[in-house]
Amino acid sequence: MTTPHQKPQPNRQTLYVAIALVLGIAVGEVLNLTLGNSGSTGPSPALSPVIEVFSSLTDIFLRLIKMIIAPLVFSTLVVGMAKMGNIETVGRIGIKALLWFFSASIFSLLLGMLLVNVFEPGSSLHIALPPIGTDTGLTLVKPTLGNFVSHIFPKSIVEAMATNEILQIVVFSMFFGIACASIGELARPAVKLLDSIAHIMLKVTGYVMHFAPVAVFAAMASVIAQQGIGILLSYGKFIGEFYLGLLLLCTALGCVGFVFLGRRVLSLLRHIREPMLLAFGTASSESAYPKLLQQLERFGCDEKVCGLVLPLGYSFNLDGSMMYMTFAVLFIAQAYGIDMALGDQLIMLLVLLFTSKGVAGVPRASLIVIAATLSMFDIPEAGLLLLLGIDQILDMGRSATNVFGNSIAAALVSKWEKALK
Repeated sequence: MTTPHQKPQPNRQTLYVAIALVLGIAVGEVLNLTLGNSGSTGPSPALSPVIEVFSSLTDIFLRLIKMIIAPLVFSTLVVGMAKMGNIETVGRIGIKALLWFFSASIFSLLLGMLLVNVFEPGSSLHIALPPIGTDTGLTLVKPTLGNFVSHIFPKSIVEAMATNEILQIVVFSMFFGIACASIGELARPAVKLLDSIAHIMLKVTGYVMHFAPVAVFAAMASVIAQQGIGILLSYGKFIGEFYLGLLLLCTALGCVGFVFLGRRVLSLLRHIREPMLLAFGTASSESAYPKLLQQLERFGCDEKVCGLVLPLGYSFNLDGSMMYMTFAVLFIAQAYGIDMALGDQLIMLLVLLFTSKGVAGVPRASLIVIAATLSMFDIPEAGLLLLLGIDQILDMGRSATNVFGNSIAAALVSKWEKALK
């Protein structure tokens, strides 16, 4: 869809998003100091209207992005399937992608487990623990085979698109695309129409991205205004160690990328810096999806491969979220003085590996998976309250890491398919 392997041009948009991020932190801290109500469980009456405005601005941007995702995933995937021409190619790419996803997920979980056991952030937490049995306010979704199936196979493509269930859209698109490929000439008008729609949606993405700095500013200002930079001191060790873990994870994934891509991995980083910054600022991997697709094609990834790998990655390859789940469960266990044996920790990793795939599309999915895992191992679910106040700050890092992981996946599968331009 775009000219392959273009050199990234100086991007003012990235600069604007970075400036918005810094301004959001500064404005948020000023609001916290002047209007915030220290020690309260929520924003002060004076701060509430400001938070509402900021939340609305962020919500507008995220809604506009979600408006783009379903038609973009459907059109790009169907066109890609039709151009591949046969189910063997689709299967080969899908298997390569899934093997990479599960390998990266297992590595993320193991690295998280290792770091938490080494650092023991929960053991040095110097704040009062929530009483056992305190309601967390989360709707617990038990990880069952029924839940897993319901989040993969759509009963209505209209419903799947309305709720942005990416995995369901992928399943329908694959059936639709393979059918288009099998009937050949008769499907040509439909494929050409969807190709046009994909180009149009990428153009719409360009329009929506002009609003990104405003959304990033509002999101950051809202978080800091409510929590204050002071919260970083209370949870400083945990936050610092978690971000160190994310940095190590990205470094490891980047090294694997270097093995297969060579110095081109640096070009990949330059291309995806804006989507990563966007995901970081809004604490949403979804917000970066349309721009990420565009940038990966500019880097030289095959559009057919990207059209299949990226949507699958958004359900199966959330490396930052996987590490966060390990960190959170063991952090809470340590905070309550519960010593989990190595065998139990390894079983927990297997549980997280599979249950995290069963709640794709559920709001606050990471926290819900963590809550379900805590109950399985008799760890107080009330411990989640320790994380709710800083979840947005942690979500920023894991969202950016998710984008990075999916970028590496798309580039590697393109390389393995000999389709990297």
